[in-house]
Amino acid sequence: MAAPQDGPWLDEAAGRLVRPYQVSNGRTRPTAELDLLSQVRVTGTTPAGYLGPEHSAALSLCGVPVSVAELAAQLRLPAAVTKVLLSDLLDCGALTTQAPAFHDNPTDRSLLEAVLDGLRRQL
Repeated sequence: MAAPQDGPWLDEAAGRLVRPYQVSNGRTRPTAELDLLSQVRVTGTTPAGYLGPEHSAALSLCGVPVSVAELAAQLRLPAAVTKVLLSDLLDCGALTTQAPAFHDNPTDRSLLEAVLDGLRRQL
């Protein structure tokens, strides 16, 4: 067995040792309305009861507002599983959320142009 990376839950050769459905206790639907661009941040409230290591890892990454998509990438979890974890933390008051500033106008021309420019640079 290769030396673990990123702690005991990830093995270099085998990959994630704890499957995503186990992280969310088999749940597939979050209790809170979150999209990939929703911003979450810690409130300072300590969660009551036991939370898994992924919950703790998520809390440690939310000292500043961070998007659900970025958290999923940093936690190396599918977005659906990350939303379930974040919902747990929102439900116990450890996190707060807000929609992105452009949420009311998702077809903002300047945003779409910035995305297009970024895509062109990648090609």
